[in-house]
Amino acid sequence: MKPRRLSRRQRALANCAPVSEDRIRDRSMRAAVFRARGSNEFANQQSFDRAVAALVRAIPIPPEAAEWFSSTDLIAPSKWAWKKTARNPAVLAIGIALVVIAGVFVFNFVGRLNDFPGSGTARKLLGTAGSTRSVLLDPVTGDAGTLSDLFFLKHGLEHYDVPAEFADFRTIGCRVFDDDEARRVAQIWVVEKRMQFFLFSAERNAKTGVVLQFSGWRYVHQEGWVGAVTERNGVCFMAALRGREKDLAPYIPKVKQ
Repeated sequence: MKPRRLSRRQRALANCAPVSEDRIRDRSMRAAVFRARGSNEFANQQSFDRAVAALVRAIPIPPEAAEWFSSTDLIAPSKWAWKKTARNPAVLAIGIALVVIAGVFVFNFVGRLNDFPGSGTARKLLGTAGSTRSVLLDPVTGDAGTLSDLFFLKHGLEHYDVPAEFADFRTIGCRVFDDDEARRVAQIWVVEKRMQFFLFSAERNAKTGVVLQFSGWRYVHQEGWVGAVTERNGVCFMAALRGREKDLAPYIPKVKQ
């Protein structure tokens, strides 16, 4: 009987057909094998495939390689397989990276829990405090509480008043400058622990222009400096020094977190 002609697709399927037709589940593959069954080319291919399969089965598997493909491992993973996986350097590196990322996220989240209107500006001013030298300030000797008149008469700054808790501190110098957002900032340097005071406009609602108020005193930290901030009459006051909260706490009557 003359063998049937195969299409290109059927010929491709026949070339990769399994040696046993019982293993064929695909309908197209079955049809291709059925049409190619009478050709010598297909018969020779099947004979060659069976010979190669028999040769592969006869090759002994080394014991160390056999452990990789044991039926026990394939059916039910070892009880301690997760420990071996955990010791893998790649898995350890990924785990450490995830822990670090989670730690940074938690640190930032906790740090933002105590944020208040003007906290960002206060942190920037702590950086300014760390870089300021006394020669940049105008020499002024007197009580810090008396400088509000100077700020109003010379610079037109209203309500830039030093709170009563710090009004009696003796000053070394002061200045008025514009910050990155073009807001006027008053800076005072006092003798007591070389503390620095900052007065700046409180944040306002972008739509209504209403001052975003907060009660009591709030702490901020930046690059080894600590500041205590309060808001009164639309102006924020911050007392800052290099150190920790416990160094500044004695001067603060009550801090509400």
